[in-house]
Amino acid sequence: MTNHVADRADGTSGPGASSDGEAIASADRVAARIRELILEGELAPGSRLREAQLATLFTISRNTLREGLRLLVTEGLVHQELHRGAVVATIDAARVRDIYRVRRVIEPQALAASALRDDARLEALESAVSAVELAAAQKRWRDVGTASLRFHQALVSLLDSPLCDDFFRRLGAMLRLAWGAVGDEAEFERPWPQRDRELYELIRRGRIDHAQGVLAVYLDDSERLVLAALRAARGPLD
Repeated sequence: MTNHVADRADGTSGPGASSDGEAIASADRVAARIRELILEGELAPGSRLREAQLATLFTISRNTLREGLRLLVTEGLVHQELHRGAVVATIDAARVRDIYRVRRVIEPQALAASALRDDARLEALESAVSAVELAAAQKRWRDVGTASLRFHQALVSLLDSPLCDDFFRRLGAMLRLAWGAVGDEAEFERPWPQRDRELYELIRRGRIDHAQGVLAVYLDDSERLVLAALRAARGPLD
C-alpha cells in the first residue's frame, strides 16, 4: 500500500463511534475507502489487509475496521482466509463473465438515457475521458485503467439512479481485480483511451444508435482480453 492509503476513512473525531448509527456510517466509509483503493489498483488481488495497520492509517478502531471488511466480504471484494485474515479477492473467469453480463445490461441503458442528459452530466463525461487521455499521454497505465473505469461510472450516472451508481462502483472495483491477471499493463490499457473518446463523441453528437453498436463491440473486446489474461496467468478456464 502506498502512503496516500493513510487518508482518513471516516469523519469521526476519534476511534470508534458513539452510537450504532455512527458505527454503521463509519463502517460504510471504511468499506468505501478500501473499495476505492481496489478500484485505483492500490490493493491487488491476494493482498493481505492487516487490521492493525489499516486501523492506524484510517484512525479508527479495529472493531469499526472489521465491520467495514465484513461489508466488503458480502460484496465479493474481500475474503476471510484461515491463518491470514482478510485478503483482497481474486476474481475467476466465471465472475468475469458475470461482470460483463451485468455491464451489457446497465451501460446500454445509460446510453439510451444520454439523449436526456443535461450539460453537467456531459461535462462530467468530457472530464472523465480527458483524464483517460492525459494518463495515457503520460504513460501512467495504471491510472489509465482507473480513469477509464471512472468514465464508465460517469456514463452510468446518466441513468440518474443513486442505486445504479452505487452498484456500478462496486462492480468497477471487482473489474479492477479481474485485471490483476494482466501481465503487460501498458499493452492492455493502450487501446482504451481512443475507444473511450469515440464513445464520448458519439454521445456528445447524439448518435446513440451508433454508440450502442460501438459499446457492444467495446464490451466484447474488453471481456475477451480479460479472459485471455486470466488464461495466460492460470491456464485453461472453466
